[in-house]
Amino acid sequence: MDSPPPSVRAKNAEAKRDAILQAALRLFAEQGFHGTAVPEVSAAAGVGAGTIYRYFENKEALVNSVYCHAKRQMAAYLLDDFNYTASRRDQFHQFWERLTRFAQDHPVAFKFLELQDHAPYLDEASKKLELSVLMPIWNFCEQAKAEGVSRNIPQEALIAMMWGAFAGVIKAQHLGYLKDPQAALREAENVCWDMFCRPGAS
Repeated sequence: MDSPPPSVRAKNAEAKRDAILQAALRLFAEQGFHGTAVPEVSAAAGVGAGTIYRYFENKEALVNSVYCHAKRQMAAYLLDDFNYTASRRDQFHQFWERLTRFAQDHPVAFKFLELQDHAPYLDEASKKLELSVLMPIWNFCEQAKAEGVSRNIPQEALIAMMWGAFAGVIKAQHLGYLKDPQAALREAENVCWDMFCRPGAS
């Protein structure tokens, strides 16, 4: 039997790689990096265990590929066509609304990115990507502080406060704890803005 042409082989290879990434994303999100074994990923992807190593050198390379793919998805939602000339309050709303759409459209990717144990296995490319996504938010906090809009606390604390509150509301939504998730998210945004904003500023 004749072998398929190169274009078909490339398409098949890409489909297998995508299946591996999607299976790994689901398992890493549910079980964490250390709780997930490569054979589990291959079984979930419907490929042989050896096939994974044709695309990824090891589990660390696989999880970094998953991380970068999910982070780029989030970055597209968060930063594409962002209006940096809007008021600080409107920019804050943009960040909140865009993160909400990402979390709702890609709940598994959001859950994976929200895990707290990424640092030990992230390679330099993943860390660089993380910084590139974080920098616009960092700059927003820095500029808001310089203008007297935000509370005078380190950007790290401001970002951690906002992210923790946002992630908590999204988790409550996914668990079905909220009777009106959209109303809860709107009110949570207002509460977080009040937490971010310096008393007397607007």
